[in-house]
Amino acid sequence: MYVGRFIVVAPDRAAYRVSSRSFPNRKVIERDGALTVVPTATAPETDNPYISYNCLRTTDDGESAVIGNGTHVDPIAEKLELGYPPRDALAESLLALDYEKDDYDTPRIAGVVGDESYIATVRRDALLVEAVAEPTLVATYEADAPEPTELAADEPAAMAADLYDRPFEHPVCAAAVARSAEGFRTALHNGE
Repeated sequence: MYVGRFIVVAPDRAAYRVSSRSFPNRKVIERDGALTVVPTATAPETDNPYISYNCLRTTDDGESAVIGNGTHVDPIAEKLELGYPPRDALAESLLALDYEKDDYDTPRIAGVVGDESYIATVRRDALLVEAVAEPTLVATYEADAPEPTELAADEPAAMAADLYDRPFEHPVCAAAVARSAEGFRTALHNGE
């Protein structure tokens, strides 16, 4: 089954996987304190605005981590840094940017891990923002409303590998974050 890009958010950790039929030549890199999805060196040139973006960012105060499938990750993190509650930061940013205006009306998905953790999506027909008490998944297609799932791993590298290896079609790359007493730890997995 093809669910597209998806995230899993738990109260203390989160992970994201890029799945793509159209643009498989991408990877996650660490850049300027964020994890960023970028084209590989062999990817064909494109002017598609949805190909490269920060998919995981922690706030400057170290209190929250934001994960998602597009450019909305940055404004969510910025709103959190300004003191917005996580629910409001998600809702305002997702409503402002709306679903992706591509051929599929691709939903935007995002999550916040912090003192309060949330998962959210904006689709053509709805904005959903839910508090997270257990691992919860939302995807761009098929599973486009938050639903409980498994996330047994608690280390970022294992979480990223877990999402990459899930039996959904067309895995490309993954990223993950976990909160600990020392702060947030991140990892990426490019299927190599």
